[in-house]
Amino acid sequence: MKDFKADVSGYTDLVEDIAKLALALPPDLRAILADRLLESLVPKTLTQEEIDAAWIEEAERRSRDIDEGRVTPIPGEEVMARLRPKFNDE
Repeated sequence: MKDFKADVSGYTDLVEDIAKLALALPPDLRAILADRLLESLVPKTLTQEEIDAAWIEEAERRSRDIDEGRVTPIPGEEVMARLRPKFNDE
């Protein structure tokens, strides 16, 4: 993993100043700023249309798998019944 501190050496004061200014913003503007910052960390490689097309393709594949008997769907109530004990213990 890359050493994050090495990347910001010399910028600590600037980062602190920016953080103080950002934290002084109203919550809705902080949310917009946070979204923009997070967006900048993940390179966009697909358009929304490409993402939608991929989900449609996946849904169609899963539907074919069910129709052709390759998979057996599990009712949602059964899935939840299996999951509840795992998460109620925590």
